Amino acid sequence: MSALGMFWGVGVGPGPAGYLPLAALDALQQADLIYAPRARGVNASVALQCLAGVPIDASKLRDIEFNMDPDRSVLTEHYSQLADGIAAQLLAGRNVAYLTIGDTLTYSTYGYVLAALQARVPGLRQRTFPGITSYAAAAAALSWPLGEGKERVLILPCPETAAELRIEIVTHDIVVLMKIGERLPWVLELLREMDIARHCAFARRIGLAGEMLANGLHDLDAQDAMGYLATMLIRRTPREERT
Repeated sequence: MSALGMFWGVGVGPGPAGYLPLAALDALQQADLIYAPRARGVNASVALQCLAGVPIDASKLRDIEFNMDPDRSVLTEHYSQLADGIAAQLLAGRNVAYLTIGDTLTYSTYGYVLAALQARVPGLRQRTFPGITSYAAAAAALSWPLGEGKERVLILPCPETAAELRIEIVTHDIVVLMKIGERLPWVLELLREMDIARHCAFARRIGLAGEMLANGLHDLDAQDAMGYLATMLIRRTPREERT
């Protein structure tokens, strides 16, 4: 019987090439197979775009099409099939790496894959490499500090209503808003109504084609800015002058 293969989870960052940790690069070069998720209807994997210029044998790559269906039963079946395939490779003694954009365990599909593998492979050999989150990259690109002193920071998938979001904003100093999608028009309207849009920032597709960066949101056009891979940084009050 073959020795059990190693499973690596690799966060490749939110878009710009060069954000891959050196330890993760070593794992990718050791891997026999590298799984690269791709959203259904998209021609290229964003995770692979993040690895532009990284010396990886293309024959190792395995494309995985994801259907992010809101039906949890459909998603569960998808992750089950994916985990079955990866488990078979590990049990055959092959080393497998799984790529994910941003950080491996921050609102990432990798967490579901890892849990499914742990249920299927007794004694699973695995290591997870962290990646740079979209909000860390956005803050760096915009020179926008993510919390100073004792400021309270909330990382939040966008709520369904303006009333819910308003509560989170008034009870925290900074809100990192993710998974905004088509809610962007009313989010911007709320920030302008609260008269805090000038304290806020927005980033979409950092380091990729179609990148958009905005520091101050009074003039941001919701229709132009809507789309995948968007993050908003919300500050309730002006930044304190510390110099």
